[in-house]
Amino acid sequence: MLQSDTVPPVAPPPGMTTTEAPFIEQAQRDHRLFIEQPYALYSEQNHEAWRRLFARMVPRWERYANPWFLKGMQSLCLDADRVPRLEDVNKFLSPLTGFQAKPVSGYIPSFIFFDCLRNRQFPTTVTIRRADKLDYLPEPDIFHDIAGHVPMHTDKAFAETLVRFGECAHTAAELVGGIKDEHEQVRRLTSIIQAMARFFWFTVEFGLMRSGPAPGLAGLRAYGSGLLSSYGELEHSLESPAVQRFPIQLEWAINQSFEINHYQPLLFIVDSFDHLFGLVDELERWLRDGKLDNVAPGEPAVNEADLASFLHAANA
Repeated sequence: MLQSDTVPPVAPPPGMTTTEAPFIEQAQRDHRLFIEQPYALYSEQNHEAWRRLFARMVPRWERYANPWFLKGMQSLCLDADRVPRLEDVNKFLSPLTGFQAKPVSGYIPSFIFFDCLRNRQFPTTVTIRRADKLDYLPEPDIFHDIAGHVPMHTDKAFAETLVRFGECAHTAAELVGGIKDEHEQVRRLTSIIQAMARFFWFTVEFGLMRSGPAPGLAGLRAYGSGLLSSYGELEHSLESPAVQRFPIQLEWAINQSFEINHYQPLLFIVDSFDHLFGLVDELERWLRDGKLDNVAPGEPAVNEADLASFLHAANA
């Protein structure tokens, strides 16, 4: 064969590995929050990471997940061996609750995130963690979002709770928009955003639920996505004597700091999704009454992007 006839080797796709995806880096440089899922870019290593993550979670979901999550997993018909196409996920999800997974290029400022929930859209990361570092998660990935969050979005009561929570962000922007002093706007919004972030963390991300008449831990199941997508922490949350578990009280949740880089030492329990919806109603009443204006300081810190997103909505 002549040298000019030699076919150059085809380079493997660059992949969609978390923190290593050129597609995402370019989208972020272009300031594109909302994107299309570039499915052809997933490498075989990406699909292997999904396969391994899914396979090891199945027995833990069967043991520790709430029944609505398990039903949701069946409804979504996720492929255990391949990274899901979001358009396929939405074909099963949307008819059930109107929700859709909406691909994003990374972090979404908090007002925009809550506004998406209000509109039955769930901002969904499209990268996936490295296949050789399944327990290391520098930021949310598609396994956390699709296998952790989205099965819960198939349940009508839980979906309505997310929509209601998204409406709270609009209430906050409306209330703060009536304040003329910019310094006071920032002070109040900082406290409100902290309160909302903490509530979301201790419910949607790391919530436990009563799931039957059995006493003690035997009657509890996980519904928080941070638990349902974590092989180690799901078991730890319901088996470890080091974890404190209490029936949720709103004043505790909004004043309780948390850190993201270790297993959670404190978890809160709801009785049902109706109970959770009622708590979100109460959260909005407290918001209108000014009870979120001075929550306890501490983590999580409110970053400039989150604050700016709320200020923009408040002053629009």
